[in-house]
Amino acid sequence: MYYENVSPVLKWAGGKTHLLGQLTSLMPNEEITTYCEPFLGGGAMLFSIQPGVAYVNDINAGLMNVYNVIKHFPEALIAELSGYENTAEFYYQIRGLDRDAEQFAALSAVKQAARFIYLDKTCFNGLYRENRQGQFNVSYGKYKNPDFVNAEGIRAVSQYFNAADIYFTSVDFSEVLKTLPAGSFVYLDPPYDPVSETANFTGYTRYGFTRYDHIRLKQCCDEMIAKGIKFMLSNSNTNFIRQLYAGYNITEVSARRVINCNGDGRGAVTELVIRNYL
Repeated sequence: MYYENVSPVLKWAGGKTHLLGQLTSLMPNEEITTYCEPFLGGGAMLFSIQPGVAYVNDINAGLMNVYNVIKHFPEALIAELSGYENTAEFYYQIRGLDRDAEQFAALSAVKQAARFIYLDKTCFNGLYRENRQGQFNVSYGKYKNPDFVNAEGIRAVSQYFNAADIYFTSVDFSEVLKTLPAGSFVYLDPPYDPVSETANFTGYTRYGFTRYDHIRLKQCCDEMIAKGIKFMLSNSNTNFIRQLYAGYNITEVSARRVINCNGDGRGAVTELVIRNYL
């Protein structure tokens, strides 16, 4: 069954909503029995195809907590968000909760999820970023009417999550890929290889994502062939990525940057879609 109104509840740098048509046209023709997404982010692909069985993961534990709470406690989450205010004073009060690690850990899962969504929707430019201490450090966005409650969206995603067999984890991508059964389909959307020195943003978590991590990921892709697992990977159109995946099927797609600290930096770009099938 396909559920209407299921779409990302978060803004996310690198989100794939605007690329869904191009990406889904490149997916395998056969029915997907088991879906895996090790870099879930905003979840646009997951919500678009709505597989019945899915293994979804993101190293950002706060993000995965949001999805767990949406599945199990949607009404409590909506109620918590409904009491929040769109003011600078309230924003910095909520943002500052993680400055005391012990106090933050004592917050309920619902309160942590509400904070995550609220900051995502009200911070400057919708850019989720953590410093090396794992603290959210983006300034207030000054939006007039940010939709941080989004009750309809939360309920729709919760309905899908409870109808499907979805397994949530927050571990290194390699751990997720180790145990997938043959016949699975994997969509990989890692932090992109930077196209320039100034474009190097991997601050979704304190851990970052380096070229060494890209090499580790490519090794995982090589291993999936032997296991009979098909994958599709998105990344930037750089010489490094082209050379790294030279033996695979590479397709260029036209994309656009939606989130950028500089307004002039948003616009059309070319990205790569890499597959181990035709």
